[in-house]
Amino acid sequence: MKTNKKNIRTEELKRELNFLYRVARTVHSLEIDELLKEIVRIASEVTEADSCLIYVIDFKKQELVLRASKNPHSDLLHKITMKIGEGITGWVAQENKPVAISSGASNDNRFKFFKRLPEDWFEAFLSVPIVNKKGVIGVINIQHKKRHSHSKMEINLLSAIGKLVGGALDNAILIEESLALKEALEMRKIIERAKGILMKKKGVGEEEAYSALQKQSMDMRKSLKEIAEAIILAEKMI
Repeated sequence: MKTNKKNIRTEELKRELNFLYRVARTVHSLEIDELLKEIVRIASEVTEADSCLIYVIDFKKQELVLRASKNPHSDLLHKITMKIGEGITGWVAQENKPVAISSGASNDNRFKFFKRLPEDWFEAFLSVPIVNKKGVIGVINIQHKKRHSHSKMEINLLSAIGKLVGGALDNAILIEESLALKEALEMRKIIERAKGILMKKKGVGEEEAYSALQKQSMDMRKSLKEIAEAIILAEKMI
């Protein structure tokens, strides 16, 4: 009997190590969306979950933002947010501790409802922090439609994944912010150039030129960047 238990535990340890090896091998050097998809895939496989949601902390706004989901919620990504400390997810982020609820998760007094998330009515809930050297930077939520007793292995393994991916997620966030800043600077240059063309052509000031760009943007239902690029292109063709 003892030998059988030892063999079972050995197999469990092998499975844990295999998952952790896969995480360490695959999550580095991925862009944030690809990284989060990979975390969702691995976490869902580890726990055989019906749902996996990943929230990432926006430190400027001090809130958690839904960034990835196992189930298709493309219309809700970046739109569902909660303050740190709000809901079970916010509590996990604030306390840097996992929460495991086997049934009746929505009855927990920390639970926060979102009308458009069907997962709110799932029975079981497991939430763990994603951590880097500085602290919590995100949260992984695992849910099951029916009652599910989370094993110690599940909780420990998901918590280990949360720690393993923290550094990679931090790097991915920095890259995303850097690219966003670069894109914003490029857009500003394009708009400034278009404004200069309008100021010269129409003999108007900077404020009037910018208002003209905004009006065209609204009238044509195109972004400021698209309007500015069209003005620059038209100028080149003269």
